[in-house]
Amino acid sequence: MPLPRRLVAAVAVAGTLAFALVGCSTTIHLDPADDANNPACADVSVLLPANVSGFDRVWTDAQATGAWGDPTIVLRCGVAPPAPSDLVCTTVGSVDWLVLEQEEERQRLVTYGRDPAVEVIIRREAQIDFRTVIEKLSASIQPGLSPATAQCTDRVEPPAD
Repeated sequence: MPLPRRLVAAVAVAGTLAFALVGCSTTIHLDPADDANNPACADVSVLLPANVSGFDRVWTDAQATGAWGDPTIVLRCGVAPPAPSDLVCTTVGSVDWLVLEQEEERQRLVTYGRDPAVEVIIRREAQIDFRTVIEKLSASIQPGLSPATAQCTDRVEPPAD
């Protein structure tokens, strides 16, 4: 029995609209971390929030990554776990973060005591409260992270830049 013309037309319009909307989305190119295919990264990836500090999530073309803004904030799971160091280490939302050396254009943080580790990169020119970004990401990904095998020894506040 043939489908009514209106139903066929409605399905065709819906399909065209969906295709047009997908065609408008921007995909950000990122390089995946070396251990991005680790099953723990899949657990983290499904927990990434739709919005961080007012920046909407954008699509990426690399496994175990997330990006928000254009991208202002980037997350990569599967980076090498950092060794103990004398860099600032802080606990935010039950997750320990090692604050890496500040760079001119960005600030990088890496989870400490987790394997695989998660790296967050925040563009410095953006007017963002770093702590708010890390609080949101920590709360979102914490249930998917592998159990901690080490922790920060000195609790210090991250830069409030």
